[in-house]
Amino acid sequence: MAEELKARVLLVDDEEDFLTMLAERLESRGLNVTTATSGESALASVEGQEYDLIVLDLAMPGFDGIETLKRIKARQPEAEIIMLSGQGSIRTSIEAMKLGACDFLQKPVDINELMGKIGEAKEKRMLMLETKSIAEIEKILHTKGW
Repeated sequence: MAEELKARVLLVDDEEDFLTMLAERLESRGLNVTTATSGESALASVEGQEYDLIVLDLAMPGFDGIETLKRIKARQPEAEIIMLSGQGSIRTSIEAMKLGACDFLQKPVDINELMGKIGEAKEKRMLMLETKSIAEIEKILHTKGW
């Protein structure tokens, strides 16, 4: 698989064993994975990089998943984010979706379901970037009078 075609995924979870295991499983399926063990380090990661998908744990010390979601969306409104929870409540998942999460998965996560979600997020992101590029080209053509 060409490097530019690899989906870029940011995994954020304070449980390091879970994070390492999930990262290895996704990398073995050809994904480009970055990990963060806190909301703060996730925010630092999105500063200089855009991801096709961010998988964000709900329960973390410091910035929890909801606070991290809000802050990432403030910086990158188009970011595709899936929330993960070991003890997720319906109310919390509804709040996360209202704040812009595209999905909510329970731990332990089903790797095939997650791979499907990553594929959907990458396609959605590619379509959005393509649409944005077309709009920019049309704007340039219109302003130049071509």
